[in-house]
Amino acid sequence: MHNNSMLNYFNNRSTNVSAESFNAKFKEFRTQFRGVRGVEFVFFRLTKLYA
Repeated sequence: MHNNSMLNYFNNRSTNVSAESFNAKFKEFRTQFRGVRGVEFVFFRLTKLYA
């Protein structure tokens, strides 16, 4: 099942670290802005912080 992803690392030296890092940052960002009603503001802050 996970053989392809494990072999991908050994063949190409590629991992999903960048995606996992972005997910962790986005989760932290969401906890900071709980209760904010303006979705536009949340996306604006997201683009300024992580772009």
